[in-house]
Amino acid sequence: MDRKEYCRRKFGSWERCEEMFVQIASVGQTVGIEFHFEKQTTIPNTFIAHRLIWLAGKEGVQDAVVEALFEAYFCDGVDLSIPSEIVEVCVAAGLDPARLERFLASEEGAAEVRGEEQEIKSLGISAVPLFIIQDRVAVSGAQPPETLVRAFKQAQRMRRKQHPSTREKVRTGCEPEGCKI
Repeated sequence: MDRKEYCRRKFGSWERCEEMFVQIASVGQTVGIEFHFEKQTTIPNTFIAHRLIWLAGKEGVQDAVVEALFEAYFCDGVDLSIPSEIVEVCVAAGLDPARLERFLASEEGAAEVRGEEQEIKSLGISAVPLFIIQDRVAVSGAQPPETLVRAFKQAQRMRRKQHPSTREKVRTGCEPEGCKI
C-alpha cells in the first residue's frame, strides 16, 4: 500500500505521521540509529517477513534476521514487498540461500504464523510495540520512558496484592494458595 495513504488511514493525517517520523528519527539519533522514513514509498504486506522470522527462529538466527529486516526497511528504504530484496537481506543476516529457496517455494511456517496472528488478534493487540509486564499490564505503542516506569510500578503493585510479601505472609499466615486456619 502507498505509504502516505496508509498513514492517513492509520493516523488520521499525513502531517501527523510526519511529526511522528521526526520524533522517532530524533530519538533514534541519540542511540546511533539513522532512520530514513523518506526512503519508504510503500508499506509492504509483512506476512512473508513474519514467515522468514519464524524460519530464522528455527535456524537459530532470528535476532540477526529481525535486526537486518528492521535496518533494511527503516534505515535503508529497502522495499520488503519485493521477494528478491527480502531474500538478500535474510541471506546477509545468516539464512542459508538454498534453505530460503525451498522455504519460499513451500507453505512451511504459514499455518504457524497465521496461528500466532490469530492469537494476537484474539488478545485485542493491534499495535506495536506492545509491552506486557508480568502478565498484568500492557503498554501499547511507542511510549515515553515515564509511561513505561508507571506501568512497571503498576504491575509491581498488582503483584504485591496478589502475592503478599513474606512479612505479610507471616503476619497473616496466608500463602498464594490460601490461608492457614
